[in-house]
Amino acid sequence: MALVRILVDGYSLLHNWPEIAPGAPRHSARARDELVQILTQYHDATGEPVTVFFDGAGAPPNVQKNESSRAVEVLFSSAGQTADDMIERAAHRFQSYGEVLVVTNDLVERDVVGGFGASASSCENFIRMIGNALAELRDELKKHNCTENNRFNKPR
Repeated sequence: MALVRILVDGYSLLHNWPEIAPGAPRHSARARDELVQILTQYHDATGEPVTVFFDGAGAPPNVQKNESSRAVEVLFSSAGQTADDMIERAAHRFQSYGEVLVVTNDLVERDVVGGFGASASSCENFIRMIGNALAELRDELKKHNCTENNRFNKPR
């Protein structure tokens, strides 16, 4: 069954993926932007809708609170709530529409959303899923380009 939505704990994923924005603080705009860019590429490869949640109460005032695109929805929690609160609410609301995947390394959070019927993935597993999907897309594009190149270069 196709996933209805992937709900990502953004800072949990960033803390477990040091290759994103090397040298930049994990809570920086640069790290968030690079993560959203990779999640957009993943969406392009799989078609699976992605929402990434960030704890936003402590975010600098100049940080745009919702940097969503058609591919990836980006949400920041407001004062008095956490990204986990938002993920739990979204997992509960989406459950009637089909399978939801929550990505976090917070074991308590994975247990809570599992109680709603959502699937949960560790950050490390999701990083592998992204790598596999992007590699598969690159292979498909390479084959397509090779086929088109051969078709274009055929004598008529």
